[in-house]
Amino acid sequence: MTPPLRSERLLLEAYVPADEDDFVALFMDDRVSRWMGNGPWPEADYRATFARIFTHAYQSENFDVWAVRQDGRLVGHAEIKPAKVVEGHELVYGLVPEVWGRGLGTELAKAVVAYGFAALHLEQVYATVAEPNVASLAALRKLAFRHVRDITEDDGTITHLLSCGRAGQQVSSREPEMYR
Repeated sequence: MTPPLRSERLLLEAYVPADEDDFVALFMDDRVSRWMGNGPWPEADYRATFARIFTHAYQSENFDVWAVRQDGRLVGHAEIKPAKVVEGHELVYGLVPEVWGRGLGTELAKAVVAYGFAALHLEQVYATVAEPNVASLAALRKLAFRHVRDITEDDGTITHLLSCGRAGQQVSSREPEMYR
């Protein structure tokens, strides 16, 4: 089961069924979904995805997925899962626009990457970021993510594949609470 993680301002914990509407609202927000895969999707698809978290991720323990909370409110989503573009694990995260610009993306990514190194014993963590998503690129650079290669998508847009290695990581000046 996905373990809870704490950072300075965030609590990452397993979703509960009552989170469904907030999950759907997060991903239906065009400002968020434009950076998350091929979004936005129809609402029914997000509801089906939420249901699969409980069956595909939690019950089978295929990968870790967290509801991200600040002061008890769901403000984001995070995952660390097997990547499709490389042999390894990928960091995926998103936050509600109301909390953007406060350093929470960096804080969230830092906690998940530290978990990947400490608990999953990963040597590398990858991330894919759309070229125009300068905020996420900046957040990941702060955590020692480096450019691996560019991926040209079917629509001609560019996605950057980034990697952060255990040896070169600057992620863990403060490990998540579960490791202290």
